[in-house]
Amino acid sequence: MQTSPLEPDVADWAPTDARLTSYDEQHLVTYWRLLDAEADRADWQEVARIVLRIDPEREPARARNAYSSHLARAKWMADHGYRHLLRGGAD
Repeated sequence: MQTSPLEPDVADWAPTDARLTSYDEQHLVTYWRLLDAEADRADWQEVARIVLRIDPEREPARARNAYSSHLARAKWMADHGYRHLLRGGAD
């Protein structure tokens, strides 16, 4: 299945690099959607299903890991990663 540039496939784990990656650049919309969902106190399982397109009933561990790691990366992007974007993006 081909995905839209606004909804790229997600990895089971988000990057943990201390620098911006091409994966981060491709998933900016995903990160912002996760931050918005958290601010709205949305249920993580619903967010995993809608934003990450992982069914938490069929793949509970994968869904939880992807959700947690991508939300952590989204927070890193909001606090630190945006600076890398302002300097020109990933290496």
